[in-house]
Amino acid sequence: MSIFKCKMCGGALEVSEGMTVCECEFCGTTQTIPKTRDDVAANLFNRANNLRSKCEFDKAQEIYEKIVNSDPNEAEAYWGIVLCKYGIEYVEDPSTFKKVPTCHRTQLESVQSDVDYQSALEHADSIQRDIYEKEAAEIDRLQKDILAIVRNEKPFDVFICYKETDDSGKRTQDSVIANDIYHQLTQEGFKVFYAAITLEDKLGQEYEPYIFAALNSAKVMLTIGTKPEYFNAVWVKNEWSRFLKIAQSDRSKLLIPCFKDMDAYDLPEEFSHLQAQDMGKIGFINDIIRGIKKILAKPEEKTEKTVVVSSSSSANVENLLKRGMLCLEDEKWDEANKFFEQVLNENAEEIRAYIGELLAAYKVSSEDGMNYVREDIKENVLYSKIMRFGDSELKKRFENYRVNGVYNKAVYLASAGTNDKYEQAIELFERISGFKDSDEQIEICKNGINENIYQSSMKEFEKDSIPDVEKAITILEGIIDYKDSAEMITLCQNKIQNLKAKEEAEKLQIIKQNKTRAFIIVALAILLYVLLFALSLWGAI
Repeated sequence: MSIFKCKMCGGALEVSEGMTVCECEFCGTTQTIPKTRDDVAANLFNRANNLRSKCEFDKAQEIYEKIVNSDPNEAEAYWGIVLCKYGIEYVEDPSTFKKVPTCHRTQLESVQSDVDYQSALEHADSIQRDIYEKEAAEIDRLQKDILAIVRNEKPFDVFICYKETDDSGKRTQDSVIANDIYHQLTQEGFKVFYAAITLEDKLGQEYEPYIFAALNSAKVMLTIGTKPEYFNAVWVKNEWSRFLKIAQSDRSKLLIPCFKDMDAYDLPEEFSHLQAQDMGKIGFINDIIRGIKKILAKPEEKTEKTVVVSSSSSANVENLLKRGMLCLEDEKWDEANKFFEQVLNENAEEIRAYIGELLAAYKVSSEDGMNYVREDIKENVLYSKIMRFGDSELKKRFENYRVNGVYNKAVYLASAGTNDKYEQAIELFERISGFKDSDEQIEICKNGINENIYQSSMKEFEKDSIPDVEKAITILEGIIDYKDSAEMITLCQNKIQNLKAKEEAEKLQIIKQNKTRAFIIVALAILLYVLLFALSLWGAI
């Protein structure tokens, strides 16, 4: 007999022949089940339901559609497609302990008018139809609540899609990159959806209304990844796959895959028709900003990037400056520097030449590239010249580059994940406290240090040696307020007592064995003596 699993909890259902509705004995949910009793179909349903319960809706929908293709009269398969379209996950209500639906893929279209829902009703029996209609009504209610929130949300320009934490719960490199891109884009005046910040004041609320609103309003999605598996992580894929579906009917939307430290050929197959961007390339963010401005049709603001404070206006100086800037664009740093030096030979206070030399020193092609330098540019003598000869606006701009360089260096150091790098990063973040999320980064680094210390203590704890376990206690005492360090110290002390008891037992065993060995030796000696004595008497006779 075919075995079907509960759609809510995954428990095995007791199904009799002819049943189309069944109650799960584990979670108590009354649910519809397939009419088919074919083992192959049953396995497909169980696989699809399992994927859907893990919120892998696209993969689950593919299996439901495969079932429909082989059996167009199977109502349960059509209903499965509906659940995937609307991203329905069943969760336990803490007050009633019943499984209730929650929606992860809001649609503007009502479930009642969905073609697959209509097909499910068409091929269902009366009992199945009643359950489908009740569940559809509940999904519609959820949809209305979500759309009521959505109507009050302001539109976004850009949606940043990325993986926040890895499997161990640690922050990914992707999230660090996304954070930096977010700040760069907001400085350019774009309205950006970045979950870590956009949703931080939505704790205790459903995130779906805000994600749905952003997916529908944003014209550009930046999908960020440093590993192939991060692009295909469940919630990351849930966002970009939904955006691509919306883009099919709205040609003004564009998804830009952004990768680093991986091959472009390892990107998801769905991105094969898109122009991907390598985040490791110099000038990456500048290209992104220019592209976004074109897509949004925002006229670039004409702001003075450099200010001439000298009285020099000779054609020779202007020509040398132009040639120097062209060399910067071609990444010919040494040649650019020579042209700027020639300018300074004619006018020692030509601020544009000092700026050009600073750009060449840090190997960036334009002033915007200074936002991505990982150094405190204050240490460069050219910076002091710019601060000396520049006007107030220019000084403010380059001071911001300096602070940003310190921030970038700190983020880079922290990404190494070692305690010495964390400490260096903390020192830098403290220097620019209040800038971006520096204060939050300090806490992240401190937690990183504590976590490394904690993990080292766990390695010592796992060893069956009293000195090693005592070392673990010493380490944990240094982070007594971190995680369960206090409880672990007690476990270490208990382990030491057990190891001591084991050592005492082993010593007693050795003493016992030695006594037994001594007794045997003495007994054998006595026996030998008696035997020799007996032989001597025998000889005398």
